[in-house]
Amino acid sequence: VQLQASGGGLVQAGGSLRLSCNAPRTITSEFNSHDMGWYRQAPGKQRELVATITASGSTVYGDSVKGRFTISRNGSRKTVSLQMSGLTPSDTAVYYCNAKRGETMSWGQGTLVTVSS
Repeated sequence: VQLQASGGGLVQAGGSLRLSCNAPRTITSEFNSHDMGWYRQAPGKQRELVATITASGSTVYGDSVKGRFTISRNGSRKTVSLQMSGLTPSDTAVYYCNAKRGETMSWGQGTLVTVSS
């Protein structure tokens, strides 16, 4: 699965941002068979889980984003989105979308989110 992420940018603390990731070269049924997720990596830190959504729609969130971020997917558009609100400078990172099926994982190119104080 080839993934394309977009939507990053500069936002002030307390603001909102929506990230999108799509798979334009993947057939719909293949996309819908994958669990999708967002991860992030801040400078000098390890990549961490932000949120995942299974093929059936079950979601898991990292502790630091619970209640602030919402992950969703649109099978017909082959898109997974991450709605982020209440952003803080600690949310500054490169955000990566991910597709997983079994032991196989694919990563998008990453999109930078910068939150200013």
